Amino acid sequence: MSPTTVVIVDDHAMFRAGIRSEIADRAWIVGDAATVAEAVAGIDQTGPDVVLLDVHMPDGGGRAVLEQVRAAIDGVQFLALSASDAAEDVIDIIRAGARGYVTKTVSADELMDAIRRVAGGDAVFSPKLAGFVLDAFASIPVAQVDSDLDQLTAREREVLQHVARGYTYKEIAENLFISVKTVETHVSAVLRKLQLDNRHQLSRWAAERNIR
Repeated sequence: MSPTTVVIVDDHAMFRAGIRSEIADRAWIVGDAATVAEAVAGIDQTGPDVVLLDVHMPDGGGRAVLEQVRAAIDGVQFLALSASDAAEDVIDIIRAGARGYVTKTVSADELMDAIRRVAGGDAVFSPKLAGFVLDAFASIPVAQVDSDLDQLTAREREVLQHVARGYTYKEIAENLFISVKTVETHVSAVLRKLQLDNRHQLSRWAAERNIR
């Protein structure tokens, strides 16, 4: 089994070096970045399994990286790794498309476990932070979610669930035994019915409604 590929995004060089030294024997660090621009370019070039993403950086932080990358690159998962445990930071970055959030007090073993789980499509949070996410998403009316989903065919719902789990179009096609072109057609139909513009918005819509 090949190691999980990782890009580290943080504006502190010492912290990036520390993460490298802690997990380099268990993950393949394919790049790191100190700015949003460096992160976007590096993720585009390396296509990692997981991006460890700082929430607060001087030039926009984790949300800016997600907004520029998420819609364009399939199969990359984002794990927020931050000094902040503020509810608003957790909710904001998850709504932007991150699959998990852990604080910088996490141990190396806990971080590797989170990286592997996020790479596998799971959502991962430190226990305290999970409560923030549940409280925020619980405020979305169930009736509205059901009404939105009622617009979709059974196959469109299957495709939506796969998109929410971070699968690429090719992987969705293989899992559902349909062509990539058919997957694209279904995604276009889902976007139109839900009045969304792109896959990034669709992933965020599904995450906010706990659709997996």
